[in-house]
Amino acid sequence: MDYPLTNAIVSDRRITFAMIAGEASGDILGAGLIRSLRNRYPNARFVGIGGDEMVSEGFHSLVPMERLSVMGLVEVLGRIRELFSIRARLLSYFFATPPDVVIGIDSPDFTLAIERRCHEAGIPSVHYVSPSVWAWRQKRIFKIAKSVDLMLTLLPFEARFYEEHNVPVAFVGHPLADRIPVVPETSKARQELGLDENVPLLAVLPGSRAGEVERLGTLFLEAARWIQAKRPDVQLVIPCVNREREKQVRDLIEALEVKLQVTIVRGRSREVMAASDVVLLASGTATLEAMLLKKPMVVGYRLSNVSYALLSRLVKVPHVSLPNLLAKQPLVPELLQDDATPESLGAAVLERMENQQERDRLVEAFTELHHTLRQDADEKAAQAISTLLEKRAH
Repeated sequence: MDYPLTNAIVSDRRITFAMIAGEASGDILGAGLIRSLRNRYPNARFVGIGGDEMVSEGFHSLVPMERLSVMGLVEVLGRIRELFSIRARLLSYFFATPPDVVIGIDSPDFTLAIERRCHEAGIPSVHYVSPSVWAWRQKRIFKIAKSVDLMLTLLPFEARFYEEHNVPVAFVGHPLADRIPVVPETSKARQELGLDENVPLLAVLPGSRAGEVERLGTLFLEAARWIQAKRPDVQLVIPCVNREREKQVRDLIEALEVKLQVTIVRGRSREVMAASDVVLLASGTATLEAMLLKKPMVVGYRLSNVSYALLSRLVKVPHVSLPNLLAKQPLVPELLQDDATPESLGAAVLERMENQQERDRLVEAFTELHHTLRQDADEKAAQAISTLLEKRAH
């Protein structure tokens, strides 16, 4: 469903927007959405659960967002009573003082249950950022259909999946595509990071979580060592999300038998990717960032044999990286499980570092995909929500 940005609704109605964000990325999305909604509803009130970004936009958080930021099965089980208590408290508040709409931002395991209860009670519900229902556990779509009045997706193929299942949906684009320049600023990034502008640069991103770094760190470092043996002029840079991941990476480097020349940067992963010629990385959102930065990349990933066997049966898509899913073709090499060896990863990196024709082709393809995702997501999401509200008002 298309929601054009022309003739945006502006109303003096005292709308109450209930919003629930459970992690930092959702907090950023929520803050942008609040700004765009307030332009349409200057007298609006925003309440629910959000972080510092949303609070700075005038949002009233009933519970600190950090209480929802739980990752991992064991951690969730350890906090399950508190999470159920927070959910019950929110629902009690929403039923006592019904908002005009409830907007769950990502965190589907927590927010969709609340959206469903509100939907059943006649309160319009919106979910912002689709779960990966199109990729695996597709039967979840039937529960989602009973939970939301509108799904807002960041990616176009997600919207098509919901349309096929008759779930009201709007593709709003990806906020990262709005924020990242269409033309990458490689030289500027290298200067700001103090990196040599005149030699090839490989960015290595084995993941931001301890488990990912444990599984992929040594593999990626051995691939980098293989590359430096072939091309000693290649400078290697690894961004680490925090002090703990930095220590973990340094310990892995120390354990290598052969010394590796590497620069470690804490944080600033986007700048490191922007400065690079090629990126070696795990699958995930980082592949989307690398694509928006127009960087050739090689995706490598390993799971335990049991996990891989199970997921191979459950996953219903032909690719794992977002650039390939968006393009519907293998623009990016994906070396998974037994195919992910230091030699295969290294050879794929060097091929993309040395083949200028292939690099130019990728830049053209990535630029086209960037424009597809650059939709002014905050505004489009606000427009879709306001259209839903105004239809309900008449």
